[in-house]
Amino acid sequence: MGFPDRLTQAADVLKIFEGHGYKAYFVGGCVRDLLCDRDVGDIDIATSATPDTVQEIFDKVIPVGLEHGTVIVRYAHQSYEVTTFRMDGDYSDQRHPDDVQFMQTIDEDLKRRDFTMNALAMDKEGTIIDLFDGQEDIGRGQIRTVGNGIDRFQEDPLRIIRAIRFASQLGFSIATETLHAMMAVKQEIETIAVERIAHEMEKFFAGTCVQTGIDYLQTTGIHEHLPIIKGHPGLVDRLPDPIMPLPSMGSVITLLHRLEPAVSIHEWVKGWKCSNKVKHQALELNKAMKHFQTAGLNRWLVYRLSEDCYKAFSVLAKMVLHSSVTYQDILAIDEQLPIHSKQDLAVNGKDLMRLYPDAKGGPWVGELLDILEKKVVTGDLSNDKNEIRDWVQWHPHDIG
Repeated sequence: MGFPDRLTQAADVLKIFEGHGYKAYFVGGCVRDLLCDRDVGDIDIATSATPDTVQEIFDKVIPVGLEHGTVIVRYAHQSYEVTTFRMDGDYSDQRHPDDVQFMQTIDEDLKRRDFTMNALAMDKEGTIIDLFDGQEDIGRGQIRTVGNGIDRFQEDPLRIIRAIRFASQLGFSIATETLHAMMAVKQEIETIAVERIAHEMEKFFAGTCVQTGIDYLQTTGIHEHLPIIKGHPGLVDRLPDPIMPLPSMGSVITLLHRLEPAVSIHEWVKGWKCSNKVKHQALELNKAMKHFQTAGLNRWLVYRLSEDCYKAFSVLAKMVLHSSVTYQDILAIDEQLPIHSKQDLAVNGKDLMRLYPDAKGGPWVGELLDILEKKVVTGDLSNDKNEIRDWVQWHPHDIG
């Protein structure tokens, strides 16, 4: 099996472990994604070496979860999450095992994983250890738990949401017995930290097969246990059909607010415990959509929209406002903009005050700069110092 460059480089880490007499394998998502012919994301490694030993073998090690046998190894400018083979005890907090027992073989380690497609290990030569027919499930496009589904989901109920997230990302179906187990314990979702739910749902809505995930969300009734959404059970039925992948949590919040305006963006952000960055992006996108509804796509809209919101806006405009605006349309307007920030203006506050030598500084300076900024962006005024000064002199401003 041919490795992509990132795995080829990571194989050196496995060789180092083996050179010191320890076993080491690629595990989990990186193996799954390789078999699914998807870009390999984070590379996780499982080893027979204990965390203390890992810190002795490698120069740069970050001890992120020693109690669970996990460290981050920095090697050749890349980070690898390395976990010692382990067998988990009970999960009284429904997230972390109460105790772990380090093992010398990988078999027990694979048994503790969530889904068969994630319970795969691969050595540096590409040979795969598959104890639960994970490769067969990948070939059939099926998500199935390792062992008893109810046990797996009760250990960590976030796995219920992970199942529909994988359906959204991969387009896989969920095995019947796994689906029944999800529905049997779905109320346990309400015991999960909201931040963990939000992290999974961001990936869920970004999935290339998100409509598949939405179908499972509806048929299982999982949405009845999600923050805020559970108080508006008809909301999921009002999602656009088909829905398009949403590239950010800010765009997810914007969509949900547009579907349920009674819940403000601030309430969505607080209820889902999102970051200020997500809040600002959602507010910006919502403002842009309101502008679009009254004035269409123009320079002023694009100028005020952050570049990292361009793709999200084009998706939302198409789904919610039934617009034909594309990402390329927005980029084309961006390229025509004479300035990209107020700092690009040919004049500044000091220049304006020189035109009014008898005036004192005050709010009028900022207000006049705002007017000039918009006129330059919209093309009503060239970004030329002399032309701007002439305009200001011919259009006296109230300087208080």
